[in-house]
Order: sequence, then structure tokens, then C-alpha cells
Amino acid sequence: MSTTIGKLFDLTVKKYPNKEALFDVRRNRRYTYKEWSENVNQLANALIKEGVRKGDRVSTYLFNNEEIATAVFACAKIGAVINPINFRLMSEEVAYILDDAKPKVVLFEQALASTITSIENRYPHISFWFIDDQTPSYAANYQEKIKTEPATLEDYHIEESDIYAIMYTSGTTGRPKGVIHRHREIVEQSLIIISATKLHANDHGLVTAPMFHCAELHCALIPRIHVGARNTILHQFNASQVLQLIEQEKITKFFAAPTMWNMLLQEDLKKYKLDSLALGLYGAAPMAPTLVRACHEKLGISLVQAYGMTEMGPAISFLLENDQLTKAGSAGQACLNHDIRIVKPNEHGPSDPDDIVPIGETGEIIVQGPCMMSGYFERDEATENALYKGWYHSGDIGYLDEDGYLWVKDRVDDMIISGGENIYPREVEDVLYEHSGVLDVAVIGSPNEHWGETVIAFVVKKDPNVTEADLDEWCKNSDHLANFKRPRKYIFCDVLPRNASGKIQKFLLREELNEKSQNI
Repeated sequence: MSTTIGKLFDLTVKKYPNKEALFDVRRNRRYTYKEWSENVNQLANALIKEGVRKGDRVSTYLFNNEEIATAVFACAKIGAVINPINFRLMSEEVAYILDDAKPKVVLFEQALASTITSIENRYPHISFWFIDDQTPSYAANYQEKIKTEPATLEDYHIEESDIYAIMYTSGTTGRPKGVIHRHREIVEQSLIIISATKLHANDHGLVTAPMFHCAELHCALIPRIHVGARNTILHQFNASQVLQLIEQEKITKFFAAPTMWNMLLQEDLKKYKLDSLALGLYGAAPMAPTLVRACHEKLGISLVQAYGMTEMGPAISFLLENDQLTKAGSAGQACLNHDIRIVKPNEHGPSDPDDIVPIGETGEIIVQGPCMMSGYFERDEATENALYKGWYHSGDIGYLDEDGYLWVKDRVDDMIISGGENIYPREVEDVLYEHSGVLDVAVIGSPNEHWGETVIAFVVKKDPNVTEADLDEWCKNSDHLANFKRPRKYIFCDVLPRNASGKIQKFLLREELNEKSQNI
């Protein structure tokens, strides 16, 4: 028997039919695994009736809801391809994905209806399903579509090599690409996560990061369902509500991006009883060592970092609990059955996997593993470059230390070259994060006629009284930052632009800096 995402779900339902599976906080609805399975089957039958067949795409443009979780497994059971769309995208960005993925059905909700309304007339071939009340005239109502469908489902023949999902990259450097994942890759990913985070049926997870992103979907939700754990779904991240739910629902484990953990730490933690929380998973962006220490001290929890990318399912390495302080700042060691290499970057094409640099020397991070994508959707050249010679070429710069731990320095595209010296923004950011007056920070390079580039820091203040001179003095006195790496300018802002996975969109900061320069 080949295990697929749909089979994984059915086996859990068979084992724990009467156990609570989902709690949708927004609607105050709770489902046992049996009740949820009936909903999944009803949606699957409704999609079949709509003409959706194996290989057809079904897109979701939703915040965190029971419906997006239901759609993942309904599609998996009939061989349709789930395509979760980032709810932060604007109309033309959504249109780009609809044009590219060509879904037959799109699920959307009230909070995002204005975006769909502005573009729906371009897509007469798409059936739009609305999950809330007051359905727009051009859409069908989701509940009306499924309510009369049978709660049982014909057994469709799905192979582990069939496509399960097309998930679009975050587009931090350009147009997003559709990453193709098959069932077997995500089942493998789930097993790896279960092992690394010691997941079991008695766990209760909180869905607070976006489910359209593989970090939450593949590293949190699916593994929890795989073992039969409970799941509480929060519509959108809200720090105080997360803390309330940890206390109320006795949450044991959940995933959050570093910026979310940082926001939790700013709350009055003494107001909440958080002793049920055993482990926090973080990833999608690096966590400064000072934040790791604060999570240990203030929340009293163990942490596991997953480093990776959508193309790899996403996790390729873990920094486990015992290494969080001794190897703080590292991305950990390669996941089970994964091989990581550091190779010399090639400016004129893909790096050669055999051009390995010595231990401790920086280069491009490339990886092989069982969760690697099959390719980019209808992007043959991009697929060939990304999977050159059977290795995924990440575009990230890093090194392996003598213990086999991976240290991610930065993106190849984000590296700053000043006076002929390579400067990795993350090492500057880590020093600034240590300052008590800094809440958030991003470092970029700015063109300079004399030096090539100079270092610029965008800073969100924790202390409103902190000044540029304070931060400059802090960097001058740091034993971890050479003088040539010190920022030459600080720009204070209210918030840094991040995508849904928590990664800072540095191209927007470069555009802002360019506009400021032109206006001077």
C-alpha cells in the first residue's frame, strides 16, 4: 500500500473517530475526526460534481479556517491538486497565480471578497465558492454546495507519485513560482517532523501561522493529523489571543515565525497560565540568539528550529532542543535522509555540486533529500537550474562547522560588498538585535560610488528614546562586528515589510531607500 495524504488522513480517522480533531476559534465549532471526515468527503463529492478531476487545481484564498484544512484532504482523496494562495496578496498578484495555476475552483471568504470581486470577471471558467454568508452574485455558497453531498466517498486510486499540491514561492526576489510536491514527499516530511518534535496523539497544536504556507501546513498541521493530535485553528495571529488559547485549550506545541515569538514576548506573560506548552517550533526566518534565550527564560519552553524552503517541503535541517543555546544562531544539522553541501557559487549559472568548499568556508547551500520538489509548474528552465545535477540549489549562503552544523549567513542576492569585502546582513542584524532598544531590524546595502555599497539598517524601536548615535556606539563596541560592517545609516520605521512566512521583503526596503535618495 502506498501512503498518500488522503490515506494518512483516513488511517487517523479510523484509529481516533471520536477524538476531537479541530476547533475553529472564529466560528466556535469543534469536530471529532469522524465528523471532520464526513465534511471532507462531502467537499470531495461536491468537487467531483463540479467537474474537478485528478490533476485539476483547486485554489484557496483564505485566512486560517476549517475549510482550508478540509480542502487539503478533500483534494488529496480525489487526486485534485491543492493550491493555497497567500491571503496577503493583492488583486493583480492573485490574478497572476490564477493565470498560472488555472484552477477549476477557488474558495474565498468575506475578509478577502473585495480582491476577488475586482478580478472575477476575467475568469468565467473558474467556479468561485464563498465560505461565509451573504454570497456575492458571481459566486456559489460553499455550504450550499456540500450540504446535500454524501458523507461517504468512493475509493479513488491515488498514487504516492501523484501531485498533491502546487505552492507558490513567496516572491521575495521576483515573480512567484509554483512548486510541485507529490504525496510521497509530504508524507516523508511529516514523518521527519514527527520524529524531530516528538509529536504524539496526546498533543494539542495551535494553528496560528498561515496555513497556505508549507511551514505551518507541512511542519505542523499535517504531522499532527498524522499522529491523531488535536488542532485549534486561529483565524489570524494575535499575540494576546494566542496566549489565551494556550491557557484555555492547554496547547502543547505549535509553530510560529521568529517575529511572532518576538511579539508574544512583548506581552504581559504573568497574566497567563502557560505550563501546558512544552515545545515551540520556529523557522521560515532566522531567530536572533537573544530571542532564543528570551523564549527559554520567559516562556520556559524547549525550541526546535526548522530551516528550509518551499522547494524542499520545506525542512532540510533542525536545531534541536539541546543545541538551542550551545549552537544559538545555527540552523542545526541535516534532517533524516538529507544531505547538505556547501559549494562555490557560480555567477554564470548553477553551482557545481562537486565544487565543495572546505569546512568553515562560506558558499551556496545545496541539498538532496526525499522531500525535494519534482519541479516548478510549467517552468522547465527554472526547474533545470534549481535541480541542477540532482541537487536543490537554494541561493542561500552559509557554511558547515566542524560538528556538521549549518550556519546560514544570508541570501546570495542580499550579500553586501563594501570596499571589496563581503558583508552578510544577518551578522549585523544579530548584533543590533542584542540592543535592548531594538524590536526588529533589517540590513541592506546601498550603492556607493567610493565603496561600492554601504550598510544601511532599518530599525523598529522597542525603546522610543533610542537614537542613531546609541546604535552606532553599540556596534562600535561590539566584539562581534568589524568596523567595516557597521551600518553607516539608520532608518527608523514603524514596521518592517514581511511576507506571510516571516521573511523580510528586502526588495521593498531597497525601493524605499531608492525613493528617499531620489527625493533628496
